[in-house]
Amino acid sequence: MAASAHHLIVGGQRSGKSRQAERLALAWAASGPDKEVRVIATALALDSEMQARIARHQQDRPAGFACVESPLLLAAALQANAAPQRLLLVDCLTLWLTNWLMPMSGTPDLAAWEAELQALLDVLPKLASPVLFVSNEVGWGVSPMSSEARFYVDELGRLNQQVAQACQDLTLMVAGQAWTRPVEQGRKP
Repeated sequence: MAASAHHLIVGGQRSGKSRQAERLALAWAASGPDKEVRVIATALALDSEMQARIARHQQDRPAGFACVESPLLLAAALQANAAPQRLLLVDCLTLWLTNWLMPMSGTPDLAAWEAELQALLDVLPKLASPVLFVSNEVGWGVSPMSSEARFYVDELGRLNQQVAQACQDLTLMVAGQAWTRPVEQGRKP
């Protein structure tokens, strides 16, 4: 993975996305003596089930991976943690979007979401670090019943497309198996 080469890993729940990202990050770290990995976690531990999921991710994470929590301000976290010998692993875009569109405080601030998304897209080509993004693919199932859920699925699909355009590679995870290919640049999301 080149210094500025970003990579998006998508798949369904329990498809092996995070594990694949960790494998790629370990390989990157092993490619040089001064290379390091920093995880940017986006989850919020709002209930006991999510607390258990976060704890499991922390336990399973390879030793030596530093972690920064950034549930909302992802662009700033990437910028603050980027360094030429550091790979950034964002786990995950799905929860980041959830934090913006389904805040515990009630109504989402869509203008602030659009500004943060644009900030992310603007910072990606300028980062000194390569970034591994993890995200869910949720648009293959039954169409959600509520307009809010349909809006979320549409936004996640658009987010994944826009981030993919800033990446060199895209991996689809299916049943723990990775299907990777270069991103076709210039396609409109």
